[in-house]
Amino acid sequence: MSVKIKDQPFYIQSTAVLFGLVLLVYIMSQLADILVPLAFAAFLAILLNPLCNWLQHHKFNRVWSIFAALLIALGVVTGIFYFLSTQIIQFGDSLPMLEKKFSLITIHLKEWIAVNFNISIAKQDQMVEETLHNSRAMLGKTLNGLLGTLGVIVLLPVYIFFMLLYKALILNFLYEVFSEENSKKVGEILGETKGAIQSYIIGLLIETTIVAILNSTALLLLGVKYGILIGCIGAILNLIPYLGGIIAIALPVLMATVTKDGYSTQIGVIIAYIVIQFIDNNILVPRIVSSKVQINALMSIIIVLLGNQLWGLSGMFLSIPFVAVLKIIFDRVDGLKPWGKLLGDNIPTRHMGQRWPNRRPKKPILPA
Repeated sequence: MSVKIKDQPFYIQSTAVLFGLVLLVYIMSQLADILVPLAFAAFLAILLNPLCNWLQHHKFNRVWSIFAALLIALGVVTGIFYFLSTQIIQFGDSLPMLEKKFSLITIHLKEWIAVNFNISIAKQDQMVEETLHNSRAMLGKTLNGLLGTLGVIVLLPVYIFFMLLYKALILNFLYEVFSEENSKKVGEILGETKGAIQSYIIGLLIETTIVAILNSTALLLLGVKYGILIGCIGAILNLIPYLGGIIAIALPVLMATVTKDGYSTQIGVIIAYIVIQFIDNNILVPRIVSSKVQINALMSIIIVLLGNQLWGLSGMFLSIPFVAVLKIIFDRVDGLKPWGKLLGDNIPTRHMGQRWPNRRPKKPILPA
């Protein structure tokens, strides 16, 4: 005689769910080197699938259409990296001068701290050394994340090719693994997932291009050195929800501090980036990036931080589209609909335990 979990007391159900989540997170953490490239490849394969279908309709067979789509994507990425590399080479030529100016500013800053806060320069050097020592673990994690990213870049084309080649096989598996009466619901989930991922990634690419142009234009007008490079880096960092924008502002402010006297340029950079962030958050994101699935701000921040803890930088990029897919599934499964509402951005006007204000019970009508 089998015993169902849902028939058990709440504390047993919650313990089973918690144990399952812990086991799932542990497996995902241990298999990060395999799962991260697969996750990126799945999203990019969905993005390239319409191009492959279009090429197939124009006398290409399946294999050659996939090759052509991958070559087009590789050409676009190579062009972007070539443009950024030319800017980085110019930045490298001025690196000794920037390092000398930065050292001078650091000396003045230490002297100012020593005078105003009564902390000796030797004590400051000791504090900096201790901070660097304590941050070695974080640095190691960052390097591991960069190495993992390189691994992703190497494996991505292989995974994308085979995912597109075996697309029908994968879809048939997803249909057959569920019972036949759920095939319509599975089809709806797959259709919404494809649309959500495609609109999200294409929207991000368009948003990043516009933000890069706005950042670079503002920095060039303010006279910040290497404005195009810093503006493009800021736009890429902006892909990291909520946290990347803060780092993006710090970079041009630091460059202006090193290369210019006074503080007018730094103030101008901060004001310009605040305006650009306002345009991005209130115009670009709602109209360009917004997909069929919306995740509220609180859940987005929590998800990004959890993704960073799980898979590092890759987890921060993957967290939002991954949870968007989960929300599509939650909204289609009756027992998981409350979780879909928790992730969504539809804010109810009142909670279910709250009574309507100023509503009095009707008095019974007495017979005449």
